[in-house]
Amino acid sequence: MISFEEAYQQVIRSARAPASEHIQLSDALHRILAAQVVSDTDMPPFNKSAVDGYACRRNDLAKELECMETIPAGVAPRIDIQPGQCSRIMTGSIVPEGADMVVMVEDTVTTGEGKIRFVKERSATNICYCAEDIRKGDVVLFPGSLIRPQEIAVMASVGTIRPEVYRQPRVGVISTGDELVEPGVTPKWSQIRNSNASQLLAQLAAMGIRGSYYGIARDEMGSLRDLLDEAMRSCDVTLVTGGVSMGDYDYVAGALEQLKVKIIFHSIAVQPGRPTVFGMGERTYIFGLPGNPLSSFVIFELLVKPMLYKLMGHEHLPILNRLPMGIAHSRKRSDRKSFIPVMVRDGKVIPVTYHGSAHIHSYVHADGIIAMEVGQTRLNEGELVDVRQI
Repeated sequence: MISFEEAYQQVIRSARAPASEHIQLSDALHRILAAQVVSDTDMPPFNKSAVDGYACRRNDLAKELECMETIPAGVAPRIDIQPGQCSRIMTGSIVPEGADMVVMVEDTVTTGEGKIRFVKERSATNICYCAEDIRKGDVVLFPGSLIRPQEIAVMASVGTIRPEVYRQPRVGVISTGDELVEPGVTPKWSQIRNSNASQLLAQLAAMGIRGSYYGIARDEMGSLRDLLDEAMRSCDVTLVTGGVSMGDYDYVAGALEQLKVKIIFHSIAVQPGRPTVFGMGERTYIFGLPGNPLSSFVIFELLVKPMLYKLMGHEHLPILNRLPMGIAHSRKRSDRKSFIPVMVRDGKVIPVTYHGSAHIHSYVHADGIIAMEVGQTRLNEGELVDVRQI
């Protein structure tokens, strides 16, 4: 049994450098950039009005001004501003030559036909200057960036319609156990519905990865070996849940050995998730996750997700919020690192009551997880903890 920190490092170090591909911008959400994105234009590309108002000269604010034209957005000005003149201008329109500011329309009054006067004591310039945000040739996004809606907007704004991204890993999901039936089947006595596969496929989908489900392997070496072999031939990463403990019907380790998978570790000093297996084939990675739903959920978040991102060229840095404990929390044993589901209420951390690794329903109420280190038996009320969002 190795520490969680050692297991994490071994998983991350094993990830191979990814290949890249060009895709349509419309398909780029959740992908990872493989090449920098460079702006092909100044932004803004011209001096742009920030408000609806009148473009004029600051030295003329005390004068009555003659309005020369109206400048809609997308239309070039026809007239340069001379002393005593202004032009009606809309938000986003090009500021005409000669004007050095735009006064807001609500700060003016009409004094006659085509005449206005500024009625406030002062005004901001209200101009977005050419290239004040980005200059042509500037790098606006860097390799390794996770593409979110805001990155989509940036790429669209600079004309990157086929970004180069890292290829997504192909991920297969297998469940094991004679007691399992699929969610659409009414369980008989001693049977339970298979929630792990749906959960893992959903966790993959939240990353933008469409996993492949290979079904339920029965508690028999040949059944498990055949499904593993099928998945490993097609997938970069295979996730198998259940069958990783030391019971008479736990065949994962033996099946992997027959398939010539090198086992890197087979037990982690964590709770939940101790019986976790990680191995490597010739061109594939294998995670043997515990059969208990809460354990498989947590280990996916802590180990599988960071590795999948690494395979896509991205360093996954989970969001941590440092907050005080709302109540004290203690445990009897401290020989393993413990991850505890918590709620955040009024800025304070409240552990979620759960009845063990099979109690996945408890995580419906959780906003995140906190860690208790090896040797730590108590968290006091008011003590600051790092809440990892899930």
